[in-house]
Amino acid sequence: MTESTRGPLAGVRILDFTQFLSGPYGTQILGDLGAEVIKIESPAGDLSRSVAPNFVRGDSVYFHTINRNKRSLAVNLKAEGAVELVRTLLDQSDIVMENFRPGVLHRLGISRKKEMERNPALIWCSITGFGQDGPARNLPAYDMVVQAASGAMSLTGEEGGRPLRTGVPVGDLAAGLNAVIGVLAALEKRRSTGVGDYIDVSMLDCLVSMLNYQASYYLHSGTLPGPQGTGHDSVPTYRTFTCGDGQDVVTTANTERMWADMATVLGHEELVTDPRFATNTDRLKNKEALWAVIEPAFLAHPAAEWVRKFNELSIPAALVKSVPDALVDPQVVHREMVVHLDDGQGSSVSVPGNPIKFESAIREGHIFPPRLGADGSDVLRAAGLDDAAIDRLVDAGVVVPGWRSE
Repeated sequence: MTESTRGPLAGVRILDFTQFLSGPYGTQILGDLGAEVIKIESPAGDLSRSVAPNFVRGDSVYFHTINRNKRSLAVNLKAEGAVELVRTLLDQSDIVMENFRPGVLHRLGISRKKEMERNPALIWCSITGFGQDGPARNLPAYDMVVQAASGAMSLTGEEGGRPLRTGVPVGDLAAGLNAVIGVLAALEKRRSTGVGDYIDVSMLDCLVSMLNYQASYYLHSGTLPGPQGTGHDSVPTYRTFTCGDGQDVVTTANTERMWADMATVLGHEELVTDPRFATNTDRLKNKEALWAVIEPAFLAHPAAEWVRKFNELSIPAALVKSVPDALVDPQVVHREMVVHLDDGQGSSVSVPGNPIKFESAIREGHIFPPRLGADGSDVLRAAGLDDAAIDRLVDAGVVVPGWRSE
């Protein structure tokens, strides 16, 4: 399916050298918002195309999840003539996004500094594991490595247990999101100055920033935080409880009004006037005694009934859902957070949608994730090359003619 409604980034062209997750996640957001995203791939393709175990149309569902609304051009950057081709595309682009290790593109003959001197309006964003400078700049990194190195992994898991990786790849996704924020800020700066900028996004930096109050608590008190389990370091009624049907429910009663209503709903009004639980500070100090009373109370009803009772009193609460249950939740469906991509040739895949909603519709459809190099001919023609020039690039091994297999 092709784009039928232009978004707020219509007219912005992005040259996307990213692969795997962090960068493609970011460029997909920009593509969802209307930018033209030209995905530059090696002749072997983005590594995520081959991630097991699920495949559609020969490419991994992993790849399809983060590469809609893009076009693919397969270029052998080591071939003679490839650098000149890339420069032609750079001259016609607004933004470059890449997630190579520092220095890789330079060794291939593409100097970020020189290209930005040639095209001062160019915005260039690099995503790496550890940033462009510092003692760890050249180290390899994937999401789990950065979760470990940032301290985030030490906060995940059952209280007193071993650290665990979060089920959601927060290091990659945080880097992609911060890259998007950076390039949008640079676009706004360029609007008034005419000059682009360079954005250096480190996955480690992103996760250290997301330590948030846990880092501040430690820096202030010197107390070492550990795995958080299903609770909260500051609010003892902000945690999960097991209910009568064996299901878990989350409650986040973090105000005095919510606490009083929670105690009443649980049938323990006496807790509200108990001096041990008079304030949140008191409740935190005496949390074990508090839990000894309210944990058994949750066993009186099934989880869904507790959620209903709490929500009727505006106490935030929710069932701890499985992924399948979450994806068919009426609110998720209503917000179109599962989108169905169809290539118009018998292949389809369902993936998470775009959480950014505009009052004016952005799209009535999405471009199916591209086959490797499938858009090369169109991209090169738009760059001003005629058919003879394109054929010469193909014959020289600079460009892989993926469009010929369409």
